[in-house]
Amino acid sequence: MSEQSTRAAAPAGQYVLTLSCPDKQGIVHAVSSYLFMTGCNIEDSQQFGDHDTGLFFMRVHFSAEAPVTVEKLRASFAAIGDSFQMDWRINRADERTRILLMVSKFGHCLNDLLFRARTGALPVEIAGVVSNHTDFAELVASYNVPFHHIPVTRDTKPEAEARLLEIVREDEVELVVLARYMQVLSDDLCKQLSGRIINIHHSFLPSFKGAKPYHQAHARGVKLIGATAHYVTADLDEGPIIEQEVERVSHDVTPDQLVAIGRDVECQALARAVKWHAERRILLNGRRTVVFA
Repeated sequence: MSEQSTRAAAPAGQYVLTLSCPDKQGIVHAVSSYLFMTGCNIEDSQQFGDHDTGLFFMRVHFSAEAPVTVEKLRASFAAIGDSFQMDWRINRADERTRILLMVSKFGHCLNDLLFRARTGALPVEIAGVVSNHTDFAELVASYNVPFHHIPVTRDTKPEAEARLLEIVREDEVELVVLARYMQVLSDDLCKQLSGRIINIHHSFLPSFKGAKPYHQAHARGVKLIGATAHYVTADLDEGPIIEQEVERVSHDVTPDQLVAIGRDVECQALARAVKWHAERRILLNGRRTVVFA
């Protein structure tokens, strides 16, 4: 039996509806009535009304008793979406998100995501890995994943980003994951892939910017270290936060031990963020996120 066939998957005939719209009476009733009238059954439903933004958010996992295609569901739901000015999507629950990983010289997050995807812990299909170095080409090859070496200099950055966008289009990539990719993306690239790029960084920012942040933190005697996974925007490391992880440390921890602990929390926060995005549990709410975890 192949690795792919041993992975747990959602039963056929199950779907996920996500939506956001101006908050008003009747949204939940309209959605539930639609599902009832189309012979569907709600497996799980979560919703949130944000009084600050006046927006309503909802995620519904439902099953269809009679055979139906996702295209037919989308077509029949469109009228409801229009009537409430919804930003909505319907996807098959067993659909695996195609992702592209990007990495530079630190491979802990890359290796963690490759392993989680192979074992089925992440509901994703890794379309490839892009790096501005060749350090992890052999590791990526061991997972039978395509490796793309795209060197980046100040002069070649536009060409490098153009090549990246080609890969995204050719491989039908839905999500780009910066698994410790140490290059600043241009504003134009961030806009083109808005809501489709996740980054991970240590939570010492902005307190400890620059080289060796863990060593800076050690010198200041920090007691908590952590990591933040967020969507990428043109504002460096200030995109909507998806997930954060922290670990308490004591006075006797060395800088090298801080680095090791930091790597672990970075892997955990990034993996959860990728998983929630792939399961369509995250909805953008301006500069924030709504996460139905």
